[in-house]
Amino acid sequence: MDLLHDLVIKHQQEVIDLRRYFHTYPEVSKKEFNTQRKIMEFLTALSLSPKAIANTGVMAELEGAQPGKRIAIRADIDALELQDECGKPYQSVNQGVCHACGHDGHISMLLGVAKVLTDYREHLAGSIRFLFQPTEERFPGGALSMIEDGALDGVDSILGAHLWQPVPVGTIGIKSGRFMASPDEFSIVIQGRGGHGSMPHQTVDALLTASQIAVALNTVISRNIDPLEQAVLSIGYLHSGDTFNIIPDSAILKGTVRSFEESVRQLIFERIETITKGICEAAGATYKFDKIFGFPPVINEPNCTDAVMRAVKESLGEDKIFVVNPSMGGEDFSYYLEKVPGAFMFVGVGNDTKGIIYPQHHPKYDIDEDALAYGTEVMARAAVHLAATK
Repeated sequence: MDLLHDLVIKHQQEVIDLRRYFHTYPEVSKKEFNTQRKIMEFLTALSLSPKAIANTGVMAELEGAQPGKRIAIRADIDALELQDECGKPYQSVNQGVCHACGHDGHISMLLGVAKVLTDYREHLAGSIRFLFQPTEERFPGGALSMIEDGALDGVDSILGAHLWQPVPVGTIGIKSGRFMASPDEFSIVIQGRGGHGSMPHQTVDALLTASQIAVALNTVISRNIDPLEQAVLSIGYLHSGDTFNIIPDSAILKGTVRSFEESVRQLIFERIETITKGICEAAGATYKFDKIFGFPPVINEPNCTDAVMRAVKESLGEDKIFVVNPSMGGEDFSYYLEKVPGAFMFVGVGNDTKGIIYPQHHPKYDIDEDALAYGTEVMARAAVHLAATK
């Protein structure tokens, strides 16, 4: 008999129902008021003492019956500004707001962990701190506010999870070391001199200059970064001009840089500015270059990663460990990992046979809800192991 597994199965439907509730009533960053209320009501019913933190977040603690370490588990709770088109009975009723990144499942899994471990308390060593974090979707994220309000005070290590469509349902994506990259932004505003399309010699063509910069920036990674190093530079926005026969006087480019090493990050931004400056000087244009450094990279600590892998083996089987390549996506869970050791995992939700094929941030995004029980059990079991570690 495996009591932990039996408790997860016992509460599985309640976790699914919670996920559907949060999916139906999503709230965007900094406005998670109903979400916060629902979480606090649930935790209060477990005889815990939840408190508001980071404005719309929640923190609660479960003390085990035996001495041990304090382990935190974090779930993010905010939704996206996106119209929900999942087509299910639990489709969002809030116009233009949608849990298309899986945070509804994160909330429900962590509430499931709280319920399971409350029932398991007599066998629990140490304590488990439940962290429900707002504002993950909006930079600079809510993790820093949580930390400032004491979320990590006295914490020995921390766990986090993300429902992940590219990982098959029934498996857990995990690896030690590099896990997710730093997500940085940049914008370049080109100022030229506009004029009539029939007289280009009288102009400084901002559109042409921006186009040359866009092409040249695509050589930064391939010609400046070690091929064995992981880095990405992508331009997602280029706008200039309003009509066919006027050469525009300005243009703007926006893009993202993803990297793991600070030296690589700095080199990429140096090359962006050097290339921009050279092309603008050659064209007779001027420029304004702005950069926004995002979250640090998510780096999983080996011992915490081992605890997750052990939990996967015990819960799902050794063959259910999905060793993932580092993702170039970003996560503000990294701020916690700068303070305490921890591990972040991907809970697989993809299932082609059920039509669960749409990626994160897609209007039709949905999950295979079987994943909720898998994620709940792995997080609970990993936390139990870490709390009992001497």
